[in-house]
Amino acid sequence: MDARVSYRGREVTEVDLAFIRQLVADHPTASRRALSRKLCQAWNWIQPNGTLRDMVCRGLLLTLHRAGYLELPPPRYRLSTPWFRHGGRTPVDLDRTPLLGLLAAIQPLHLQLVRRTSQEPLFNSLIQQHHYLGYTQPVGEHLKYLVYSGERPIACLAWSSAPRHLGCRDRFIGWSAEARRKNIRFIAYNLRYLILPWVQVPHLASHLLGWMARVLPEDWERMYGHPVYFLETFVDPHRFRGTCYRAANWMVLGRTTGRGKDDQTGKPNRPIKEILGYPLRRDFRQLLSRVG
Repeated sequence: MDARVSYRGREVTEVDLAFIRQLVADHPTASRRALSRKLCQAWNWIQPNGTLRDMVCRGLLLTLHRAGYLELPPPRYRLSTPWFRHGGRTPVDLDRTPLLGLLAAIQPLHLQLVRRTSQEPLFNSLIQQHHYLGYTQPVGEHLKYLVYSGERPIACLAWSSAPRHLGCRDRFIGWSAEARRKNIRFIAYNLRYLILPWVQVPHLASHLLGWMARVLPEDWERMYGHPVYFLETFVDPHRFRGTCYRAANWMVLGRTTGRGKDDQTGKPNRPIKEILGYPLRRDFRQLLSRVG
């Protein structure tokens, strides 16, 4: 039967809709979170590390609810925006004394993985206050890092699951549509990168990117049970030149179309971004193109 809705690679047919409606009817007192977990279990919808794709499933249920395909129970909790729930709204009082000079002068640096730690609210708040895009809570697989010089945080980096469709990236890799659907999880996307505005140290940004290329694959595999073979990011050419990425040997793959993933008109409706990529292994094309 033809799919009625597609959400993050999952095609939802009329049969699926009927199943979900019955699931909701069979559990009239269940919360949205409980229904999401039950649906994940029924569909065997799990991440490579064996945990349920609960957040993705909740997003699907909300999309179906808003489109009128089904009626979810009222939310049990109403807690503003995701970054508020994770501590992003409260301003952070930090030492803003300008940090100037050579990279060697601020060593040693400490790179701390802060997702699911007490430092995550600090990360969220710094991004919200100082990054031009603000903070949005990543969906799916993601990692967050704070960089410290001594006891002072100086930089934030966030990585998440990669966008499913990027024409220039897909042509650069040379994979088939089937390989892309199967292996997109092996690409990590640099969602946010922030050097705090009072930190002005030449070559710091490219140094941290090189460091991340060594650290991220191991952390990602430990967290999610699978490796990453390729890194990518977007750069707004009207705001930035992407100098630190180029200095860290990232390659310009092309530009976005400016239409976004939910485009219905075929016309640009958002800023066109440069797409940059960084292979983590020489055989990345072979690894990403496997379908067997």
